[in-house]
Amino acid sequence: MTRKETPSFEEAFQKLSQAAEALKEESATLEESLKHFEEGSKYYQQCSRILEKAKQRVMKYDKESGELQPWQ
Repeated sequence: MTRKETPSFEEAFQKLSQAAEALKEESATLEESLKHFEEGSKYYQQCSRILEKAKQRVMKYDKESGELQPWQ
């Protein structure tokens, strides 16, 4: 994953899931497991960033003030 090729949440989540499944393989070597762990960590961070940005964009309607407020 390069900085120019930022995957969508769905793509990053799929890659994260694949890395997690690869870690479950009993036949994987230590080196392969480390590679999958590092990949999974990158995709986990990407998913977290995307979700945080989405959370910041979501607003809620406050009935008392009649205004949109940040979701908390």
